[in-house]
Amino acid sequence: MLYVDDNINIVYNIHILGEVGVFDIKTLEMIEGDLPAKGQSLVREWAEKHEDDLLKIWNTQEFRKLPPLK
Repeated sequence: MLYVDDNINIVYNIHILGEVGVFDIKTLEMIEGDLPAKGQSLVREWAEKHEDDLLKIWNTQEFRKLPPLK
């Protein structure tokens, strides 16, 4: 889920096996959550691969599913 936080950062939520991470879309840093380092690394890899899609979704507000983490 994409949303704007209180600091006007575009962020997205990731839910993996009951753990949650909130990531800044530009820096790819986890700003909230309890994902372990391996999970954070996988999310960053996924976000880098889908960066254009994430920004397009945000800019157009045309929400759609992206391929899951593998």
